[in-house]
Amino acid sequence: MTVPKRRQSKMKGRKRRTHYFDKPPVVTTCPNCNEPVQPHMVCPSCHIYKRRQVLPPTENKAES
Repeated sequence: MTVPKRRQSKMKGRKRRTHYFDKPPVVTTCPNCNEPVQPHMVCPSCHIYKRRQVLPPTENKAES
């Protein structure tokens, strides 16, 4: 196996890693309640996904 002739500089390594960064999460709005929600996820406030009610609506137990 061959060995590199010279050591790579710090700048060369840093240039190679320029695309290693965190991307911000994608957020859209729910078509039903206009709350922010991630794509392809159930809306946490109204529990609707693809225009269907997935979970029953939550009720506050403190009011009962």
